Amino acid sequence: MRIRTALMVLLALLAAPAFAAALTVEGVASPAWVERAGTAERVPLQVGMALEDKDRIQTGRGSRALLRMADGSAVKLGEDAVLALDDLSEKQGDRARKIVTASLDVVRGAFRFTTGVFAKRQADRNVRIRVATVTAGIRGTDLWGKSDAKRDIVCLIEGRISVNHAQTGEFTMSDPLAFFIAPRNAQPLPVGTVDSKQLAQWAAETELGTASGRAQRGGKFNVVASVSADQQAALRDYDTLRRAGFPAVIQPVKSAEYRVRIVNVPSQNDAQAMVEKLKALGMAGAAIGK
Repeated sequence: MRIRTALMVLLALLAAPAFAAALTVEGVASPAWVERAGTAERVPLQVGMALEDKDRIQTGRGSRALLRMADGSAVKLGEDAVLALDDLSEKQGDRARKIVTASLDVVRGAFRFTTGVFAKRQADRNVRIRVATVTAGIRGTDLWGKSDAKRDIVCLIEGRISVNHAQTGEFTMSDPLAFFIAPRNAQPLPVGTVDSKQLAQWAAETELGTASGRAQRGGKFNVVASVSADQQAALRDYDTLRRAGFPAVIQPVKSAEYRVRIVNVPSQNDAQAMVEKLKALGMAGAAIGK
């Protein structure tokens, strides 16, 4: 029964209309999870997953996540990050175009929001971003931010944002590469300009990268974590990986075998990196699938 349920979930994800939701998972370098509001459910972040209002996304050590908004914008998360979703919806506006709304609360970690990554603007948007103590209202832009134990940072790469902080009030940032830092136990610093080297370092914190063991929409490779003729053993491996933040699926094959796999891996290098991750979790027989 549990094998059948796992297969039904996989088939539902594969059959779902592309980007039907306000926010969907485009790519992930595991481990990463999503916590559903009002439940104790904590499931692996998975390519094609539709995210819901009040969801809370968490990435682990070495992890990244790439999310796609219905208007074609990209939301990126770095490692050890927490992103809380609020007011997430897609509604019909006064005109033919839809309106995507969202409040994105960066509780911890590095974050990037970039418009027009996946497509030209397909809907109007009303998006507010909060990086712990700093709130930014966006206007067609490229924005990077980070919250850690020492400070909150907002960096405008391109476009225009209105910024609000309790000690500064509201102000506008419109110069490319302008950044604002709010230390935890001190006054906010004056707005400065980031240099190209520092910007490259910041940007790398939220990129999926190559050979990272990522899964991504359209990926053609798969990695087999384990193969077993014992259904219960296969289920144990499946549960172990999903608890660890890896979106494992089970595939029954001929000769009464069960394969526990990670799918949607985009390259040979990523597949090999995923093999190493799975071996570190105790899947000694992990190998690139055929």
